[in-house]
Amino acid sequence: MAMAEPRNWKWVNDPTLNKVEYDKLEKDGLDVIDTIMEKYSKEGYSSIEPSDFNRFKWAGVYQQRPNNGHFMMRIRIPGGVLTSDQARVLADIAKDYGQDLVDVTTRQAVQFHWLTVENIPDIYDRLDSVGLSSIEACGDCPRTIMGNPLAGIDPHETMDTRPIVAEVEKFFVRNRDFSNLPRKYKMSISANVWNTAHAQINDLAFTPAKKVIQGEAVFGFHVWVGGGLSAKPYLAQMLDVFVRPDEVLKAAIGVTTVFRDFGYRQKRNHARMKFLVADWGVEKFREELVKITGEFETKGEELIQGWNAGYFYGIHEQKQKGFYYAGLSVPIGRMNAEELAELARLADEFGDGTLGTCNSQNVLIRYIPADKVEDFKQEPIVQKRFKLQPNTFVGYAVSCTGNEYCNLAIVETKERMRSLAEYLDQTVELDTALRIHMVGCPNSCGQRQIADIGLQGALVKTENGMVDAFDVFVGGTLDIQSRFNKKLKARITVDKLGPFLAQLIGFYKEERNEQESYWEYVERVGLEHIQAQVDSLLVLS
Repeated sequence: MAMAEPRNWKWVNDPTLNKVEYDKLEKDGLDVIDTIMEKYSKEGYSSIEPSDFNRFKWAGVYQQRPNNGHFMMRIRIPGGVLTSDQARVLADIAKDYGQDLVDVTTRQAVQFHWLTVENIPDIYDRLDSVGLSSIEACGDCPRTIMGNPLAGIDPHETMDTRPIVAEVEKFFVRNRDFSNLPRKYKMSISANVWNTAHAQINDLAFTPAKKVIQGEAVFGFHVWVGGGLSAKPYLAQMLDVFVRPDEVLKAAIGVTTVFRDFGYRQKRNHARMKFLVADWGVEKFREELVKITGEFETKGEELIQGWNAGYFYGIHEQKQKGFYYAGLSVPIGRMNAEELAELARLADEFGDGTLGTCNSQNVLIRYIPADKVEDFKQEPIVQKRFKLQPNTFVGYAVSCTGNEYCNLAIVETKERMRSLAEYLDQTVELDTALRIHMVGCPNSCGQRQIADIGLQGALVKTENGMVDAFDVFVGGTLDIQSRFNKKLKARITVDKLGPFLAQLIGFYKEERNEQESYWEYVERVGLEHIQAQVDSLLVLS
């Protein structure tokens, strides 16, 4: 497919562009990588031009809080599958440069903190030695592709998507035709029928589908566009398109081109593709898409059966007879370098040397032969730290980075979510998974909109000054009946949050139907009923 020449874009002379757009036209985000290597890494933090700090995102790097010369770096893990050698390199980077911290994100990436600009060349060399990269893990460009961490071994997939993810990843990374998009751009590609890649909250998503074409059943994908979270969340919508596996890249190029050329560049808070899709509708979007790609087949049979929320706890059979995978809990997605190295050892000693990172902030060990399963279960790190069957609330707790390191967050989240989950496990006996997501700001890196209970950081003025608090949202899901959770009239200070949630969950225990999840319960009884429960608790407090 012929692509437009860089810089020949129709918006170049638009007088209504926001300042960031002018900055990107002056110097492409990818250009900062050479500047980092040749100048900033040698001359230090004080040499960095202020206008380049935003461009650092194209290098996969953000300034971290406090702004004292340290950075966060995000590493792309396409599709959530990595090798033990890659994991060891990541562990060594965390140990040598990142104060021993490793975070697994809700987009299957790995994040480091406490890096300095002087460290970046060596980190890049180490990553490159094992085929990893942080380039374009942030910025107004195609970011890490979410996928199925069980790809290739999954009994519930229609095909192995690893080659497709690799093809799309290779095309877009460092591609200057697509390094200047209106805003961040997130893709997912999965053939798992339980929607493990969260299709509805991505700008572009491919989900498993089947269509009879000329009398033959063909397995391919449906295409979704316009999903995203933050302060104005939108669920993606399905285009009337069926693509064969060898057409995924063509479709991805076409959709991304539409966003690049027609996306909004006037206001940063109104620039995601979700706003374009909402304004146009999927019919017009499809019309513009096929002008670029040519016609596709129309929709076939959607094969998504439900949603597993990215959780795989326990030992499960693979599609390869005699082999199993292990789904392990990483509480709030945080570990240290030694623990990541231990996971690499487990992958080599018990599996085939591959691991999976999950958008639930957890990990997988793949390809464990039947005769090694019992020994695997007895491993100390599996018994004590990364459990196969974690406690209910710790096991289903998700958290963003929070104001410990993030400049946008207004409250601390990581350790607060951990302690809250531990409190609930000690206080509430519950035999059903209940997903609680905590975020420190409206940007929602912790994806609070899709949680059973979402907690969003806020501040409350008291006699003793401003104190941390959380707004409460209930009833989110990406199941067949996808919906974002809804806000309750309740801003709970942190000292009361644990008891408040324990009592709120207690109402659910008393009133639920058999096997009814929390989001199903909220849908059945209604938000007004939940609000009445909340009001009764607030009166008592």
